[in-house]
Amino acid sequence: MYIKQTTMGKLKLAVLFFLLFTCLPHNTVLAQLSSKEVDKLVNNAMQKFNVAGVAVAIVKDGKPIHAKGYGVKSMDTKAKVDEHTLFAIASNSKAFTTAALAILEDRGKLKWTDKVVDVIPEFKMYNDYVTQNFTIADLLTHRSGLGLGVGDLMHFPDGADFTIDDIIKSFQYFKPQSAFRTKWDYDNLLYMVAGEVIKRVSGMEWGDFVTNNIFKPLQMNETFSSIHRVTNSNQLAVPHSNSINNQLRTINHYMTDPEKMNGAAGAIISNVSDLSKWLITRLNKGDYGKDLGQSLFSLKNHHKMWQIHTVTNARKSPRYNSHFAGYGLGWFLTDVKGNMMVSHTGGLPGMLSKVVMIPDLNLGIVVLTNTESGGGPAFSAITQTILDSYLGLDKFNWVDYYYEASQKRVASSDKVTTQVWKTVEKSKSVKIDANQYIGIYKDNWFGKVEVFLNNGKLWFKSYRSPKLNGPMRYYKGNAFAIRWEYQDMNADAFAIFSLDEEGKAQSIKMKGISPDIDFSFDFHDLGLKRVEHK
Repeated sequence: MYIKQTTMGKLKLAVLFFLLFTCLPHNTVLAQLSSKEVDKLVNNAMQKFNVAGVAVAIVKDGKPIHAKGYGVKSMDTKAKVDEHTLFAIASNSKAFTTAALAILEDRGKLKWTDKVVDVIPEFKMYNDYVTQNFTIADLLTHRSGLGLGVGDLMHFPDGADFTIDDIIKSFQYFKPQSAFRTKWDYDNLLYMVAGEVIKRVSGMEWGDFVTNNIFKPLQMNETFSSIHRVTNSNQLAVPHSNSINNQLRTINHYMTDPEKMNGAAGAIISNVSDLSKWLITRLNKGDYGKDLGQSLFSLKNHHKMWQIHTVTNARKSPRYNSHFAGYGLGWFLTDVKGNMMVSHTGGLPGMLSKVVMIPDLNLGIVVLTNTESGGGPAFSAITQTILDSYLGLDKFNWVDYYYEASQKRVASSDKVTTQVWKTVEKSKSVKIDANQYIGIYKDNWFGKVEVFLNNGKLWFKSYRSPKLNGPMRYYKGNAFAIRWEYQDMNADAFAIFSLDEEGKAQSIKMKGISPDIDFSFDFHDLGLKRVEHK
């Protein structure tokens, strides 16, 4: 979701694959960080990356040893972040969805190997074999054969009118990028299908099920299945962005209608106080309560969720000496210095989260932020420094390291986008026949868009995703650059027209302008065909 990091990544790739494994020099050996040292670390990272607010929790040996907020919920109100401040945790919601399915499996309501079509008969993938063999476990392991973030435009940006039924029917229209069960590509939509499985098997909406069967037993009383269920809006951190000239500004909360689409991929709202309870339960293999006398899920399913189902490449480095990497059920898995590491990130506009656990050390870390894009390198530097101290590794300045890396990434991206808009400006004198382009175009899964004249200028609008509208300016060839009215994230896009022999547009292909665009803006998956002239 939604990483969609940092995922539903900023969800996302930079968020999902933070720069963990690099060859680094040796220096002074660290001891485990004190709370004062954590304070210093966080404040340094916030200043360096221009982040409005951060909350951090550390759990060790079954107890929270640090839970604290830093900075502000909103730069406008200056209200302070504390351990009870609520953040969107985005794709860190996925682990709650897999835990919900584990609970249902323990109750004999389903099996991981059950076919999705047996639960949702209308579910249809890109070919009959995949449709008939797609299991509940396949929904959770990012090995469908479809590409990264496929179909995320149905919920990104927010405000679209797509429903879970639209999502279920969409997969038949996507072109596979790899063979079924052979390659890892992060997928948010299939987690929403998993949420629908929970509904049909249990008779409860996904949000009600996780509330009644996870939040309540663990006494996560300040955790909510969607922003719409938050009981005290004053506790909510406000999302921010510093993506334009590094100037911090508030942006709108990401909102989806839970009546149309479940939040199984990334809708949970929580705080570090409650997430400490979640991490302690996970480190206790699902056991909780007095003397750990109750179990949220079985030991069998604990192991099921924390075993690799989809293999990814381990990032080799002498510093961490990692040998394997992969994805379990809602978790990234690898080894660091001989210890298993379980982690995930989450990203939504202005909200980023990071969770790391080292079960062998009975250690858990959670970092929540309310700033995009500075929150990604900030939470990476914070978690990495804390983690290193418990692994007994030598001291390394992760804040400066991530700062330099992020500056290079931003500079490279800005260079590309600046050149595009310079080309657009130089091309404004080029005469084009707007009538050759205007009309209504349709994509099988995204629906209709319209290219029309608005005050004499070409304009693009989506019928079903109203935030995707904006002026089209000529770039070169048959390509136009669209600057969306939606600017909470950097998502401007190219529209490239294919013309017939008379020079009239027949179809549109699209792609993001910035190389740093969040992967959930999957414009490249659209195949728009003209259906009506205007």
